[in-house]
Amino acid sequence: MKKIFTSVFVLVMGAQLYAQTETKIKEKLTKKANDHFMLQFTADSWMNKPDSIVTKGIGRGANIYLMMNYPFKTNEKFSAAIGVGFGTSGIYLNKQSVQVAGQTQNLVFNKLDSTNHFKKYKFAATYLEIPVELRYTQNPDNADKSWKFAIGAKVGTTLDAHTKGKNLVDKNNTAVNNYTEKIKQKRYLNNSRIALTGRLGWGHFSVFAQYQVTSLFKDTQGPDVHPFSIGLALSGL
Repeated sequence: MKKIFTSVFVLVMGAQLYAQTETKIKEKLTKKANDHFMLQFTADSWMNKPDSIVTKGIGRGANIYLMMNYPFKTNEKFSAAIGVGFGTSGIYLNKQSVQVAGQTQNLVFNKLDSTNHFKKYKFAATYLEIPVELRYTQNPDNADKSWKFAIGAKVGTTLDAHTKGKNLVDKNNTAVNNYTEKIKQKRYLNNSRIALTGRLGWGHFSVFAQYQVTSLFKDTQGPDVHPFSIGLALSGL
């Protein structure tokens, strides 16, 4: 995550330096366009998951994007935006493990309620994404104090998938060993991801929802689950 946010920070700084060289006409358009930088914090879940997969708590993720906005000439309240960035998602499992580095044809979820298991166990993935949005800004001349609405989609590819377990306990939740295990492997994950998005907000803050149309795992190799996220977004520049 640190490397990802560092990379995006460099992109943002580079975009700011480039923007300083734009013409006055372009600068005027940019002031109205707004929301070139977007940071999202998500609460994640898996839709359509079978009963054999037991999650707990609230999954968490974060998305960060650099976007270019293009207002419509006929009506500046409407605009189209496209960008690039990274998305992450994490789901917590209850007394289970996932054999992401397994050698079987199908991904295996192990039930561990009667044996040793990690007290905290997370399945996480990271994506490189291209988001696109159709935007509406109630007052484009003062976007910082205006209602905003957007619908769109994200197209991405899987960069990383891993499990992370912390604090091994027995079936009675008695501590066995205090250590962390991390296993990285993405062979069972769908290499591409398409998600539908929507957000509504005021000024720099908004709420949003995202539904992944494509299955999280490859066909016939894992359960046909579809990640769903809701969260808060901070946008600006």
